[in-house]
Amino acid sequence: MSNSTQSTGDTIALYRTGEHKCSYLPDQLSRTIFVDPAHNFSEQLYEELTHSGFRRSGQHLYRPDCGTCSACIATRIPVAQFNMSKQQRRIFNKNRDLNVKIAPSEFRQEDYDLFEKYINIRHKDGDMYPTNPESYTDFLTCRPDISFQIRLFEGEKLISVAVTDKIPSGLSALYTFFDPDYDKRSLGTFSILAQIEVTKMNNLPYLYLGYWVEGCQKMEYKTKYQPIELLKDKKWQSIDSISL
Repeated sequence: MSNSTQSTGDTIALYRTGEHKCSYLPDQLSRTIFVDPAHNFSEQLYEELTHSGFRRSGQHLYRPDCGTCSACIATRIPVAQFNMSKQQRRIFNKNRDLNVKIAPSEFRQEDYDLFEKYINIRHKDGDMYPTNPESYTDFLTCRPDISFQIRLFEGEKLISVAVTDKIPSGLSALYTFFDPDYDKRSLGTFSILAQIEVTKMNNLPYLYLGYWVEGCQKMEYKTKYQPIELLKDKKWQSIDSISL
């Protein structure tokens, strides 16, 4: 199904998928609305749609558009007000020995090898398994004009990559993968803390974290970053002020 919307002076075609099994809530069916993938969207359009709850995956800008469920709620951290919890502070300090490097989003064999290991061990039941260099490129390195990587090294060994987008109002955490052999470092948490720091360094107000889904265990971690804002009733609001 297709529709259109007016944005940045252009008419943009939107498409809606049919219903399919929800990835987050096992008893729900979901559907997605997305921008015409043939449209080479600009940073300005990406910014506008991010404010409306869209996310990027490769060349696609999308958001959930389910008929009977509204559990997926876009989130963002106002980084100037962010305070680490005691646990987050411990994780941050534990990883102070890592080398943090900022690099363009491009294909590197060592990145792909790490991504493949991560998917094979952590997400063998997911949509990205089995992976290949083409799908990796389409997913994570196709828009180097708006994305970059936060790369973590233990000595010379690459152990984590956080692919991050930059828009005028902030950074958007696109996808993080890491070496499962380093579980004790809590690299997923540390990568978000590193993205918060980079957001501050760039004098940007928000880190967009994607969707929070109440009742979905693998999404619960997002509300541990406080304060956090949710997009509810078409307005960004503090989670404390919302009746969920």
